[in-house]
Amino acid sequence: MNKPVDPPEDDGVEIVSLKSALEERYLSYALSTIMHRALPDARDGLKPVHRRILHGMNLLRLNPGGPFKKSAKVVGDVMGSFHPHGDQAIYDALVRLAQDFASRYPLVDGQGNFGNIDGDSAAAYRYTEARMTDVARRLLEGIDEDAVDFRPNYDGTTDEPAVLPAAFPNLLANGSQGIAVGMATSIPPHNAGELCQAALYLIERPAATSEQLVQFVPGPDFPTGGILVDKADAITEAYRTGKGSFRVRARWSKEETGRGTWVAVVTEIPYGVPKSRLIEKIAELINEKKLPLLADVRDESAEDVRVVLEPRARTVDPIMMMESLFRLTELEARVPLNINVLTAGGKVPKVLGLAECLREWLDHRRDVLQRRSRHRLAAIERRLEILGGLLIVYLDLDRVIKIIREEDEPKTELMRVFELTELQANSILDTRLRSLRRLEEMELKREQSELVAEKGSIEELLGSEAKQWKTIAWQIREIRKVYGPETAIGRRRTSIEDAPDLGEVDFAEAMVEREPITVIVSEKGWIRAMKGHQPDLAKVEFKGDDSLKTSFFAETTSKILVMATNGKFYTLDASKLPGGRGFGDPIRLMADLDEGTDVVAAFPFRAGTKLLLVASDGRGFVAAADDLVATTRKGRNVLGVDAQGRAVIAAPVAGDHVAIVGQNRKLLVFPLSQLPEMTRGKGVRLQRYKDGGLSDAKTFALSDGLTWKDTSGRTWTVAETELREWIGNRAEAGRLPPKGFPKSNTFG
Repeated sequence: MNKPVDPPEDDGVEIVSLKSALEERYLSYALSTIMHRALPDARDGLKPVHRRILHGMNLLRLNPGGPFKKSAKVVGDVMGSFHPHGDQAIYDALVRLAQDFASRYPLVDGQGNFGNIDGDSAAAYRYTEARMTDVARRLLEGIDEDAVDFRPNYDGTTDEPAVLPAAFPNLLANGSQGIAVGMATSIPPHNAGELCQAALYLIERPAATSEQLVQFVPGPDFPTGGILVDKADAITEAYRTGKGSFRVRARWSKEETGRGTWVAVVTEIPYGVPKSRLIEKIAELINEKKLPLLADVRDESAEDVRVVLEPRARTVDPIMMMESLFRLTELEARVPLNINVLTAGGKVPKVLGLAECLREWLDHRRDVLQRRSRHRLAAIERRLEILGGLLIVYLDLDRVIKIIREEDEPKTELMRVFELTELQANSILDTRLRSLRRLEEMELKREQSELVAEKGSIEELLGSEAKQWKTIAWQIREIRKVYGPETAIGRRRTSIEDAPDLGEVDFAEAMVEREPITVIVSEKGWIRAMKGHQPDLAKVEFKGDDSLKTSFFAETTSKILVMATNGKFYTLDASKLPGGRGFGDPIRLMADLDEGTDVVAAFPFRAGTKLLLVASDGRGFVAAADDLVATTRKGRNVLGVDAQGRAVIAAPVAGDHVAIVGQNRKLLVFPLSQLPEMTRGKGVRLQRYKDGGLSDAKTFALSDGLTWKDTSGRTWTVAETELREWIGNRAEAGRLPPKGFPKSNTFG
């Protein structure tokens, strides 16, 4: 009978601090994510899952040009031997390696449905087949020649490569995306031929900087093409620091459709944008009337991308239409750059610039060259040892045969008689009888001389750094021949151009459907917009004791300028004004009016016009309307007023003279040329007062006479000849107005 086990002391409970336990476990998780999942190795540009897929396919002998095998077989072998995670995660990684719209140089040659640029997923792995591409073969080249270190797999039953030999600049050529714990990586694809040229330059000039290498690598080269529209200095800075972003636009052209009509046809879309989602977004914006220049979008794609954009009218400017689409849709996208990779033998995450990236790859290639050379040297020395023994016994074959026939331990006797090593003795015993002829001896001597020569060249290579770099340069040139700009796969797909200079174009206006509206502003500062031009506002209702302050005609594309009593100007978009069904909204909800300020005037902005701005103390100046537009809700300080003063007049400039009347009922007319034009400030004195302040002011053409409206709505006009006694100079007091001037002291 088994003796019962004594219970552990303290009831088997171990006291552990929750803080330290969480820190330890989270750190382990973070390190695992960073080192073994999310970040690629700077040397071969692969994450562990991709490296294991290629190694598994290599073991299955799925070489380019050879037969395909089911993806399920690849996934099963990789999961069982190297990557103990979900089969779907492995298959998703394999699918991405096979997609020519996701990988610039695919590492997997897929047969079957591997998804498409619309965003549709691949078929299940039991339906698809795969094998390696030539690029993948180059990444694995020399893996059986001790080119890289191997480490035990997850259960210690076999070994897996810690890194691939990488005879191809895969890190930058295919790029990588990954999110780890506290860090991420985003490397867009590049052109392999350009990378090879930059690497050759770096071999010749080891101190070359990223700024110098940009002449060979001007920007990313996406598998989906497109146009890179960033400035050269921004691209250079991104490659210098290893962080930044690239602005990529769709490639489009104008196609005439007869009778003056045309359509824009998109043939390449930005990298990483699903085509179906892009078209859905454009259609949605058309329905929401946010793309007034565009009438329809059609997807006519077959194997190639062809998205047709139909303008609203034949008179629409194609560049304007496309620019509005670039601003509102994913026809223009930003592709981030963050070259965060594992360096120092895959142990240290670090952000690298372009030059450091290529240097990591070149240093790895030199290490691989040295290891392969040593491996070959060891093989040569072993073979030379065997050849030395074979050539010795050829001198006395009869005695060798006699020893083998008569001795109980022929190996020991051969080693004693001919002074052979164990390896040589084993080789002699393994030699077939038909090889014991004169011709075979001559072949052995020829092979020996060739191996001695090869051994000498390898020893010379290992002893000379210059020869090593020369060999690496030759290898890179061979890659460039296959993937250079003159080849179909190596030709640059993403062009680099400057975006059209449309700095003066108002895109806010271009993106709103132009419709007539009537803007209504109440005395208490409420604003609304009624559809159409409404000349009769008699039936318009206001909230409580509020009433009409001003109304004017505008369009949905207009900007509305609002002047407040503190001299600030605010800008509102007419398209964003509330509708005319209700009472509208307070202007305070749309602009940050200061406490205690009221609305003085509101009017549509017209570029190139000028306004007369006057404060209650009679000071003012002329301002250009373009200088009054505010870009933020806080408005723009324009007319400076004193603590007790307020802005009271914002009148359009039309004519050559200024008429101004004070609260003391004194009228003064003086030339407009006496007023300065300013962008901001208090201005100058327009009229001098003993008591009170300004009542009203306007500009007019002296030749047409001065007009005003009386309380009955009748218009009065005083001709130029009758105004002579009121015409003076700026800052004079003026005199009582002519007969018939309104008692309200305003020009109506």
